[in-house]
Amino acid sequence: MFNIVIFGAPGSGKGTQSEELIARYGFKHVSTGDLLRAEIKAGTALGCEAKSYIDKGQLVPDDTIIGMIENLLNGLKQEKGIILDGFPRTIPQAEALDKLMKAHNTQIDVMLELEVPEQELVDRLLKRGEMSGRSDDNLETITQRLAVYHAQTAPLAAYYQQQGIHKAIQGTGTVAEITERIAAVIARE
Repeated sequence: MFNIVIFGAPGSGKGTQSEELIARYGFKHVSTGDLLRAEIKAGTALGCEAKSYIDKGQLVPDDTIIGMIENLLNGLKQEKGIILDGFPRTIPQAEALDKLMKAHNTQIDVMLELEVPEQELVDRLLKRGEMSGRSDDNLETITQRLAVYHAQTAPLAAYYQQQGIHKAIQGTGTVAEITERIAAVIARE
């Protein structure tokens, strides 16, 4: 399996590029949000545990998310690869993910960081909010989400740089141009 962590600030195009990579390579998209919703809907033990935290407005603990990813990996023996979107978000999560992947005789092969200037991120998110009607895509919320990203999630780039698997991708231009930049990196890996 070829395993990718797709990374970038809110509005950087992670979801869009994940869709492009799925279409091109047949990878499985792994969104922790989707995993959480599926486990809760299925009423699994992990889903019930996650729901108890969510219902209290708390973050779901890392070990619960890792358990969900492990359940997913157990069923993915025939997949070409996975794209992790939205996880890991912190160094401890990345370390736990590395340990889990090693236990499954695989690893993260590349971490793709979509780099987009801050003002373009804001513009993209405001536009997405207008088009989709998402109430969380307003300037105040966007500013807060970007601040949290820079404080808590951005340090992951250095973690993956130390492993030699971090690849910065210019996240501006057309969707096709960005996809081709990513494909060039994948071809070299």
